[in-house]
Amino acid sequence: MRNLKIILAYDGSNFHGWQFQTAMRTVQETVEKSLQDILGHEVRVTASGRTDAGVHALGQVINFRTRSRIPAHGLLRALNTVFPPDLSAREVREVSPDFHARYLAISKKYVYVVDISTIPSPFLSRYVMNLPGGLDVQAMRQAAHALKGQHDFSSFMGAGSWVKTTVREIFDFEIFGKGSRVFFCIRGSGFLRHMVRNIVGTLIPVGQAEMTPRDVERILGLRDRTQAGPTAPPQGLYLVEVEYGGHGKSSDTDTHRRQEGEPGTGATGENKKWLEEGLNDEGRCAGRRSGDEAASADQGDQ
Repeated sequence: MRNLKIILAYDGSNFHGWQFQTAMRTVQETVEKSLQDILGHEVRVTASGRTDAGVHALGQVINFRTRSRIPAHGLLRALNTVFPPDLSAREVREVSPDFHARYLAISKKYVYVVDISTIPSPFLSRYVMNLPGGLDVQAMRQAAHALKGQHDFSSFMGAGSWVKTTVREIFDFEIFGKGSRVFFCIRGSGFLRHMVRNIVGTLIPVGQAEMTPRDVERILGLRDRTQAGPTAPPQGLYLVEVEYGGHGKSSDTDTHRRQEGEPGTGATGENKKWLEEGLNDEGRCAGRRSGDEAASADQGDQ
């Protein structure tokens, strides 16, 4: 039995989130049906975590088991032939039998994008939060500094959540402007439900001089969701990367990544270059954790 790992990218605009829902179009249902059509047997995939309706991904990781002998490069090409335009497979690789996309994740990186253009672009409305006017990036950076490290993030957890612990660790948190867009790049051991969007929704008033950086530190300590800002809308959020340390490497040479010109560029490819340029800008958003920061990146709906 082979264990295959796939990295997915998707435009979440027309999906009702990742997780299967009856009579709803979800990423999980679309991926599993496509795999079943190609492989000829029932497939159940495991994801690194769930994403909410409207949230996008550049690096969602899944794994599943199959007896099929289709090589990685063949499966990658087949998936990107049958996938709809708002979904693509970026990489397929065979991994060790013990690899698990959720339980072995040690960190996740999310990016939230705000467009501050006075006149919003109709072509970006599904991919950014539009907030006309300026934001004080330096003030928001100062506020974000208080959130780095290990804390109880109850103040930023979505309602209706149940978890064993609300303690999480944020390793890196960078905020920078590029043109008319502001990027919030956050990497941590794991995230509570809506945690990233609630943090962004709390930092924005700091950027608008309606709150101070010290207010954010105070809100963190209160452990009370009602004291934090509103939940930022889903369309500005991207799951960018999931890290596994030494796990998730190929068990052999059967690995294939989508190359330029192959099927699957669609809505998650060519017209997202502005996002990838922002992520790579001067190395910002490109932080890596050290190998001794062992932790489990749990799944929280974002």
